[in-house]
Amino acid sequence: MVKKRAMLSAGATVLPLPGADVGADIALLMDLLPAISRKFGLSAEQIETLDPHIKKVILVTVTSVGSQLIGRVVTATVIRQVLLRFGLRVATKSVVRVVPILGQLVSAGISFGAMRTLGNAHVEDCYEVARQTLTIARM
Repeated sequence: MVKKRAMLSAGATVLPLPGADVGADIALLMDLLPAISRKFGLSAEQIETLDPHIKKVILVTVTSVGSQLIGRVVTATVIRQVLLRFGLRVATKSVVRVVPILGQLVSAGISFGAMRTLGNAHVEDCYEVARQTLTIARM
């Protein structure tokens, strides 16, 4: 899932429309992050259906992992906050795009790398929350 979205993000960078790449990244992340959470049973809707004790364990674990995305409804505003952490990459991507051909390739590489990093970080956070929750629930 992550690699596919990262490839789409890189492809969107090639379009010569200003801002199209950032818009595409927001749309891709709004789809990707909740999909990853659902795979781990950690979407907001899935957590709501759980036993209150398990919910509490998940929320404490999410806090300890430091994720701002697990168990939340992912909105464009949340995605913008996440992208701000990658501000230098986004700015660099915008600047190098003006260089013909080479700039677009570098920009696509930055876009792919940023999307892959964000997606994989969310997978790791979800995995850690699920692992810790299962460990605590078995006690």
